[in-house]
Amino acid sequence: MQDNQINPVGTESPANLAQRLGLPFGDDLRLLTRALTHRSYVNENLNTPADNERLEFLGDAVLDFLVGAWAYHHYPEMPEGDLTKLRSALVRTETLAAFARQLNLGPAMRLGRGEIQAGGAERDALLCATFEAIVGALYQHQGLDAAREFVLPLIEPAADQVVSQFLSLDPKSRLQEWSQSQGLGVPKYRTVATNGPDHAPQFEIEVYIDQRCVGCGTGSSKQTASQAAAQDALNSLGLAGKS
Repeated sequence: MQDNQINPVGTESPANLAQRLGLPFGDDLRLLTRALTHRSYVNENLNTPADNERLEFLGDAVLDFLVGAWAYHHYPEMPEGDLTKLRSALVRTETLAAFARQLNLGPAMRLGRGEIQAGGAERDALLCATFEAIVGALYQHQGLDAAREFVLPLIEPAADQVVSQFLSLDPKSRLQEWSQSQGLGVPKYRTVATNGPDHAPQFEIEVYIDQRCVGCGTGSSKQTASQAAAQDALNSLGLAGKS
């Protein structure tokens, strides 16, 4: 499906791209050609019917739905706020540009000479727009299933990476992420007791969200105790081990 060989912009035809990536356009390549066409190319080739901006708009909407629906079903216990963050991370410009590079879309992009000289085929914004336009073209030509088959093999490994990065956050950061995503503000930590000798104190800290105590922890420092309290809160809220 993929060819990592780097070729100059405009050297791969829409037909070759469709064959290389297994895109189901058949003999009708008009939509794919349009999806690859930047407005700078249209400005220099006045007989070109249209650029890819409308398909980009459509593809953006289709991606939001596909990624949101996939995340909803793939992570059935994930809170709404985290689903929103996951979707945002997967459809942001940098992520979609990375997909475009993974698929080596650059050589198939139709850019004006000035845009080529300015390195347009390497710019995240143009790569992202081309990827979105291809999604839009697939949806317009073959429907949602064709767009889904193109998108999900790229989304799934990227989602795993995003989720593992989220899970690698310390308990206080994870609790704050969740609390703010629920509109409950920043958790408040309160030292409720200090025990033990001066050279080896033990602190007991409670954490409050929306004026309700949601966890308690102890430790040899306030930082350690507050992390323990945050982990206790994650456990009590059913968020431990989840994104």
